[in-house]
Amino acid sequence: MALLTATAAVAQAQKIGDVDTAFQWLGPNHKIVVDAYDDPMVEGVTCYVSRARTGGIKGGLGLAEDRAEASIACRQVGPVRFKEPLPPKDEVFSERMSVLFKRLRVVRMVDAARNTLVYLTYSDKLIDGSPQNSVTAVAIDRATPIPLKN
Repeated sequence: MALLTATAAVAQAQKIGDVDTAFQWLGPNHKIVVDAYDDPMVEGVTCYVSRARTGGIKGGLGLAEDRAEASIACRQVGPVRFKEPLPPKDEVFSERMSVLFKRLRVVRMVDAARNTLVYLTYSDKLIDGSPQNSVTAVAIDRATPIPLKN
């Protein structure tokens, strides 16, 4: 039951668009894709993540290893409502980037002193993660204090 609840709270991607970065004779071109993720615990906050997608034959078959680079920008897109108190740090999204256990992750952290949500994106691998990362923050109006789990 706990696994089902945790899975239900993870954000789902909505593709916004992509641009080709390199032509490939066989298979899809290399691309940069932009996806939107609504924070599943914070209504009114959306994160936009851009990242490279490897094309070619391996990319078309889902066997290519995408680069461990991503950028993130999160914004308030409507009235902010918290579905329940937030933990100080929580994974909002995770997606496979390769067959060999590499994942793109988005983690939300709460800066309670500034009433701000901080979002970090990075990739990790079973053996060795990447220091490549990107961070963004969404300041929440002081009239709406961020509820924290104890």
